[in-house]
Amino acid sequence: MQTETHISEQPMVVYGKLKALKKLTKFSLSALVVLSAIITFFTVADNFTWKQVVAICVGGFLITAAANGVNQIIEKDLDKLMDRTKLRPIPTGNLTVNQALMICILFVFVGTVMLWLFTNPLSAIIGFVSFLLYAFVYTPLKRITPFSVFVGAFPGALPTLIGAIAATDGFGHVTFFALLLFLIQFFWQYPHFWAIAWVSHDDYQKAGFFMLPSKGGRDQVSKSQILIYTLSLFPISITPFLFNYTGWISATLVAAMGLIFISQAYKLYRTGAVEDARKLMFGSFIYLPLVQLALMFGHQFMI
Repeated sequence: MQTETHISEQPMVVYGKLKALKKLTKFSLSALVVLSAIITFFTVADNFTWKQVVAICVGGFLITAAANGVNQIIEKDLDKLMDRTKLRPIPTGNLTVNQALMICILFVFVGTVMLWLFTNPLSAIIGFVSFLLYAFVYTPLKRITPFSVFVGAFPGALPTLIGAIAATDGFGHVTFFALLLFLIQFFWQYPHFWAIAWVSHDDYQKAGFFMLPSKGGRDQVSKSQILIYTLSLFPISITPFLFNYTGWISATLVAAMGLIFISQAYKLYRTGAVEDARKLMFGSFIYLPLVQLALMFGHQFMI
């Protein structure tokens, strides 16, 4: 009964279809995902064509946008309950479910075909698998178990692998260096998602989402897990240097950024303050592209 009252009291918000599309696709987030894929592509590519670059940027964006859209279709009733999501286009009525579904089907089809035709089949297959994992495995698990973050870390890190595979010939293949780059983004997902979950924990509770590593929420277990995974990211991030894929200058930059990231996680561990979780969250947005850029220049110029 309380849920029905909460929903009915929502203000009516009307905005244009272009803004509705931007919200449905989580434009900024999708663009950030594409950035990680294209940086990885340029990291490992010995040569490239602009068709490949366009396919990764546009095709990768469309697949990611489709996954975000299906997520909102599935969670349309839950989105009404949370302050952070109640103004999305489906809860506000700016897009119908059928409209959103048609957009997502079109986007994932076009994105997959672009990757298949202009990069290679394996990158397209991995892209489509990441769509399925995010939309139909990670999304429903969020209300069942904190283990959902582990599942979500795979589609969250696969764009890095897609970018690396897209730089290979023929059907496409996975190199050891590509796996190292994938692992960096995979382990980065944990402090990134958990920092967001710490900040938005009360809002997530309204929809029954288990996003922190402990079902106890903002407790000692969650703080410890955030710190442990941030610490684990440090040795993983310097493995490209240990295997002679980069030089010592880039490795030093990566290590320095890792220490800053660890200091932010440790501050959250000590205080448990939402403000410190917010700093870690913003720190994660800065950490990943800077590390990836350092590795790109480090590998291409062996510095």
